[in-house]
Amino acid sequence: QVRLVESGGGLVQAGGSLRLSCAASGRTFSSSPMCWFRQTPGKTREFVAAIIWNGRISGYADSAKGRFTISRDNAKNTVYLQMNSLKPEDTAVYSCCASGNPSSPSFYSTGPEGYDYWGQGTQVTVSS
Repeated sequence: QVRLVESGGGLVQAGGSLRLSCAASGRTFSSSPMCWFRQTPGKTREFVAAIIWNGRISGYADSAKGRFTISRDNAKNTVYLQMNSLKPEDTAVYSCCASGNPSSPSFYSTGPEGYDYWGQGTQVTVSS
């Protein structure tokens, strides 16, 4: 059974930092793009960041650029999201995701349809 399990969420004051982790099990994703999305009640899932298989190329939503950094450790089958200078509008459930059979491991999608596996999510709350 393939599982993606997020950790590291919590409550933080505006301007603070959090580091999210997503550990995969059941299969290796070392040849797959991985990503982070977030969602708030009543809104659609929003792309945050993605990273290709070897970590050399990554992409970010405009809202995340300059503040968030995605990284991965293929030896640990884990992807991370370092979030700095957090704002109240970053409050959401953050979910990691991975592509199951990428047509190209060096391409990442910014849409949820590009990913096959999803974690349950971790809550991030930023207070003002």
